[in-house]
Amino acid sequence: MTFVAAAEAPERNIGQIKLYDRDAAFAGMRKAGRLAAECLDMLVAETREGVTTARIDDLAREFVLDHGALPACVGYRGYRHTVCTSLNHVVCHGIPGDRTLRSGDILNIDVTVIVDGWHGDTSRMYGVGDVPRKAQRLMDVTYGSLMRGLAIIKPGMKLGDLGHAIQSYAESERCSIVREFCGHGLGRVFHDAPNILHFGKPGQGEEIRPGMLFTVEPMLNLGSPSVKVLGDGWTAVTKDKSLSAQYEHSIGVTEDGIEIFTKSPAGLDQPHALTA
Repeated sequence: MTFVAAAEAPERNIGQIKLYDRDAAFAGMRKAGRLAAECLDMLVAETREGVTTARIDDLAREFVLDHGALPACVGYRGYRHTVCTSLNHVVCHGIPGDRTLRSGDILNIDVTVIVDGWHGDTSRMYGVGDVPRKAQRLMDVTYGSLMRGLAIIKPGMKLGDLGHAIQSYAESERCSIVREFCGHGLGRVFHDAPNILHFGKPGQGEEIRPGMLFTVEPMLNLGSPSVKVLGDGWTAVTKDKSLSAQYEHSIGVTEDGIEIFTKSPAGLDQPHALTA
């Protein structure tokens, strides 16, 4: 895969890795990432017993629109909602509906906003009521795998190094890595090159360079890594009905590391741990 200056490339996925200007692009991504994080912050108090996932979606849409932004998922490939709400054994892309949250549920909420043309994409796990220890541990390990991966990113390394760091930690904690879904480039484009795998071998894959913008969003299962997509064409679930969890940040690569655009301004990046 080749690299191209983002300013010279069309605003669509062209199969090349776009390298963005550090000043203008990073400033735009900070605004978009912060708003996405603030949306998830707002939902911490709202994600509780008796609330439907449709209500969570309504609150997120109101928040995004009230702040002058656009919900990126509405209308994307026919999707009609602002967020994805993935409960318990749902791996990702769970569709909001009339399901009422119950004590013991774990829930991933994934939101992407568009601010002045820039995409902020992030997700977190929320625990509802009295969460079983095994579910709590899964969420902790998932968050840990994300942060261990982010901690090692720097120019010159390969994407396989990032995937290996995430995979080796997750598997050492007896969790499995979902392989059917991955992170992705973003910026002015919602889903762009390259794919960011959460497994891999050191020294393999594309080189990481300053100016790259992408998400890291590992999905871990308590059981088998195998998943299937339901008949709605969106909802992915674990084949063995085991619990699944995911955390996601949008980041930009700097000359000596990364900048995380979607960290919670209120320190609520791991809300399930704060309310446990």
